[in-house]
Amino acid sequence: MDMQGARQLAIGQQQAWDALNDPGVLKICIPGCDSIEATGEGAYALVNAIKVGPVAAKFKGAIHLADVNAPHGYTLNFEGNGGVAGFGKGSARVTLTPQDEGCELAYTVHATVGGKIAQVGQRLIDGVARSMAESFFKRFDEEMQRRHGPPPEEAAEAGEKPGALKKMWSRLKGGDKPAADGD
Repeated sequence: MDMQGARQLAIGQQQAWDALNDPGVLKICIPGCDSIEATGEGAYALVNAIKVGPVAAKFKGAIHLADVNAPHGYTLNFEGNGGVAGFGKGSARVTLTPQDEGCELAYTVHATVGGKIAQVGQRLIDGVARSMAESFFKRFDEEMQRRHGPPPEEAAEAGEKPGALKKMWSRLKGGDKPAADGD
């Protein structure tokens, strides 16, 4: 399986770098992640629940960072074993490029799978991988907003409209009705 993509982040390059190297952030953002722990410099142990079609398993794996060029990028080498469900291994090249507003995270992934999980078909595997990547980025964006504030365009909107912050806060708290303009 090969996959590549890029995502505009509303945080700076250093903030993105720090978050991508924080096991606590990664545990929150990786779909199905039960645990991720540093085992050494640039090395992590990971337990992740994955379901591809009828095959579901907990994969125990290892991640090793190589070609580290802080805060610009690294190569992430990974391998995981899900027992009878099969295995997966591969690498991902991750780069962070500063932009006018935030930074761009680009990635290129090459992975292979074997065992039962490989028997479900390449289309299904690719679909699950893309879905997991989208879920990761959605969670990552949400976590970065929680830690560093809303993206610049939301902050600008809030500053331009009276009561916008109160409305946003009301929505975040789950209020049933939006606050009136001018509050």
